[in-house]
Amino acid sequence: MNRTMQLLVRWLCPFVSIAALACGGSESEPVDVGDASPGVDATGDSPVGNDSAQTDVVQDGDTGLDAPIGNDAAPADGASDGNAAEAAVDAGPDVVAPDGFTLVWSDEFDAPGLPDDSRWGYDVGGHGWGNGESQYYTDHRSENARVENGTLIIEAHKESFEGSEYTSARLVSTDKGDWVYGRFEARAILPAGRGSWPAIWMLPTDWTYGGWPDSGEIDIMEHVGYDLGNIHGTVHTKAYNHTLGTQKGGSTFVSDVTTNYHVYAVEWSPDRIDFFVDSTLYYTFEKEPGDFSVWPFDQRFHFVLNVAIGGAWGGVQGIDDNAFPQRMVLDYVRVFQKP
Repeated sequence: MNRTMQLLVRWLCPFVSIAALACGGSESEPVDVGDASPGVDATGDSPVGNDSAQTDVVQDGDTGLDAPIGNDAAPADGASDGNAAEAAVDAGPDVVAPDGFTLVWSDEFDAPGLPDDSRWGYDVGGHGWGNGESQYYTDHRSENARVENGTLIIEAHKESFEGSEYTSARLVSTDKGDWVYGRFEARAILPAGRGSWPAIWMLPTDWTYGGWPDSGEIDIMEHVGYDLGNIHGTVHTKAYNHTLGTQKGGSTFVSDVTTNYHVYAVEWSPDRIDFFVDSTLYYTFEKEPGDFSVWPFDQRFHFVLNVAIGGAWGGVQGIDDNAFPQRMVLDYVRVFQKP
């Protein structure tokens, strides 16, 4: 959609029912969820199991947080040490920062081809990633990760490759985008096939407190294809993880995650992490008295974007080989911090 049409749609959306389809449906009310959540394997890969408290939130269309149309942002480089917000980034006229925040990093996926090497690296391999997953994560392979039509596509294929029967990609911003505190969000459409396991999440960059789960993990969004619409947000620490049966997280139901864009986000501060789908807050993890075992979230973390196939959670009901290729489509990834 060109800029003229984008502006026209944005102007018409409040008045014309057809344009409302481009803007998306109405926002859902905030909901409460419990503390149980999916677990995570000891390699820091995507969660295992599904013990999340379920909420009954149904959202149709892309509500978003002032969800923009288009991808006109200029690229932004750099990482934060978390001591102060980075210099403001100009990501174009469509980006509206949440109150009190400034945009400090983003990828608007404007340049077609392979993902931007200044922002993203690759985790590579097919060893199961601790969860018995079936895919091989490839390196700089456009079949599995590419930018086209203003979006990042992470695509899983059914194919023999390096001893695995499926391929996919796992992008990481390690040492290219690392932060302490802020709002972290991605606008995405998720795959629907049984056996798919997409995730938008964060891992520690420096592993200051030791290996997983001691240094923590923040799962912004996870979804499994056999359980359509149930979105999970989770944290993992030494004290709270699935190996102990003490994992912390929540879930919410969104009816159209595989057909419409939604914004998946966390707001991480020194004393809490809030989880959102669009503008709906559905879970809060609060800091409690104690050491790093309950709150390792005072160190640098980076993004991880991936589509896993099968595994101990994604593969609970098998893999539908007729559903491939399976793709997660991302319109943007953004980081905001407070000055």
